[in-house]
Amino acid sequence: MGDASARVGYREIADELRQEIDSGQLKPGAKVPGENDLMAKYGVEQPTARRALDVLKNEGLVVAKRGSGTFVREFRPIRRVSPDRLKTVVWGAGRSIWSADLGIRPLDQGTEVVTEAAPAIVAHVLELDEGTEVVVRRRRFAVEDKPVQLATSYYPAHLVEGSLITQPNTGEGGSYARLAELGYKPVRFREELRTRMPREHERQTLELAQGTPVIEIVRTAYTAEDLPIEVNLMVLDSASYVLEYKFAAEG
Repeated sequence: MGDASARVGYREIADELRQEIDSGQLKPGAKVPGENDLMAKYGVEQPTARRALDVLKNEGLVVAKRGSGTFVREFRPIRRVSPDRLKTVVWGAGRSIWSADLGIRPLDQGTEVVTEAAPAIVAHVLELDEGTEVVVRRRRFAVEDKPVQLATSYYPAHLVEGSLITQPNTGEGGSYARLAELGYKPVRFREELRTRMPREHERQTLELAQGTPVIEIVRTAYTAEDLPIEVNLMVLDSASYVLEYKFAAEG
């Protein structure tokens, strides 16, 4: 190409590719021109072509597949519906809270249950002395073998000792149904959400593509007496989820 093309920088190349993605010219799952294609088309060196693709990777628009190339990211959302999933009519009827969600539902890839000293922040939320033992349930959920969520739940050990909450399979209705049987029925929940970049172990465990943030949700469950009985820390692959919330205008 001529002098004009020689002045093309990585930002201009990224802008053009982004426009093709946004317009649908490059559809979800379509292969994106590789470094060699961009070098030939724009007359640039490899570092410029690579930086252009890195911009789109960091924006979460494209994903590199080892040995195959770079592709437009496909988004098939898992729709997480709140507060429907936490209503007693769901888990109180022996159903999983996942049954309130719409569309794809992740599968549990395994549950680890241990008893350990409560982290300081968990002890604070559960109104426990620092170092008090808690039962910890760690789970990873996946869709079509692709991990999409990590969940770690904490319960005061002295409240759930001997119950199915200390076992990998909590039975119909899950942990909330078991808490109700123990006399600690959850009636109120508080969720805090934020978006952040993943820690390295989260990136590896969730198999996240470059530039993909995570959604962190911290949910606390309370009894009618305002006793906090569970802290659940969830880390979601933001490229896999839509969070839907329903509110009444009154009340």
